[in-house]
Amino acid sequence: MAQKARWHTFDNGLTLVAEPMPWLQSAAFTFLTPAGCCHDPVDRIGLSALVCEMTLRGSGTRDSRAFIRDLENLGVESSESASVSHATFCGATLADNLTAALGIYVDLLRSAHLPEDQLEAGRMVTLQELQGVEDDPSQKLMNELRRHHYPDPWGRPTQGERAALESVAIDQIRRYYRQQYRPNGTILGVAGRFDWEPLKDAVGELIGDWPTAEPDTLRDRPPGARVAHVHHDSNQTQIGIAYRSIPYRDPDYFLAWGAAGVLSGGMSSRLFTEVRERRGLCYTVYASHHTLRDHAAVLCYAGTSADRAQETLDVTLHELTQLADGIRDDELDRLKARIKSGLIMQQESSSSRSGAVARDWYHLETVRSLDELAAEVDALTCQRINGYLTDHPPGDFTVVTLGPGELALPQDAV
Repeated sequence: MAQKARWHTFDNGLTLVAEPMPWLQSAAFTFLTPAGCCHDPVDRIGLSALVCEMTLRGSGTRDSRAFIRDLENLGVESSESASVSHATFCGATLADNLTAALGIYVDLLRSAHLPEDQLEAGRMVTLQELQGVEDDPSQKLMNELRRHHYPDPWGRPTQGERAALESVAIDQIRRYYRQQYRPNGTILGVAGRFDWEPLKDAVGELIGDWPTAEPDTLRDRPPGARVAHVHHDSNQTQIGIAYRSIPYRDPDYFLAWGAAGVLSGGMSSRLFTEVRERRGLCYTVYASHHTLRDHAAVLCYAGTSADRAQETLDVTLHELTQLADGIRDDELDRLKARIKSGLIMQQESSSSRSGAVARDWYHLETVRSLDELAAEVDALTCQRINGYLTDHPPGDFTVVTLGPGELALPQDAV
């Protein structure tokens, strides 16, 4: 049976959140550090991604090769990424190796070398990641959709912008690292087999004298135009639609999440059934609920041939607006079964839970256990979701298209 998470905030502001999973032989950790692209200077979007890459090139007493070697010797499966809000560093290993692995990553967060002679190599890695997005029309489209829907800096592309990445200097990287890689605002999520008191003491020893830094002040700026087209020579058209929703911390979040789940997430979902299966309009269509701390949206995507793009847009918008009429019992039953399958799989993965408890703390300053999540799902009813949809009908859409030609939009759609 799952045990409840425990948490502790140290004097310098770092919060440790840990959920025991004693039936496992592994332990996993997730560091959320307040160094996402929302903190990038306006003319240096992508700085956070480049700094994240540069932290891997040696820290503490280790150069880049020793960093990799020591992680491999501990059997750590690791990953890192820069998101809108955070630089995220994750690892999973045998439970007996947890403290040693945490020590390596605390060095990364506190004392990265950021070597100037490796700046160009780091820059090339981030530019290649950016090029991967440029070469993938669906990713490029969804980046543009978020930019046009959310206020800046919350809709920024996490991969950055080419001109900014090409012009970043080493002193800017080091300044950003000193400012944003700080204990106050950092969350460490741990899940798996561990003992709480020894874990808390070990983390305290590792980070206790890590000095704080003053956080910067973020100000929302207006997003891009609500309707936009990106010209792209192709026989395909990518369609992105977004509408406002409520974030994870809102008491009605699971109602909004449930409503979006009816739209997508299986071959019986509304968008798949109507847009792809019955009409054969597109090769891919989906919708997902996307949440930041203070903003949220339902983001929809359809990829289709250029000659069927207008009909695809019209039918997709119709399905979204029709959601306000309510959902059915059979749709809710399928949604609950799918969600519960996901919760059961989380019980088997320390990596999934370490990330989940860290994100819960960021959004809620508490942790929902898997049992509490299951109870939230069980409590969903058509009546409750339909009441939410009556008060929050999909509308005021942001629409971005990418392809050879612009599409026409109904006047009442945006």
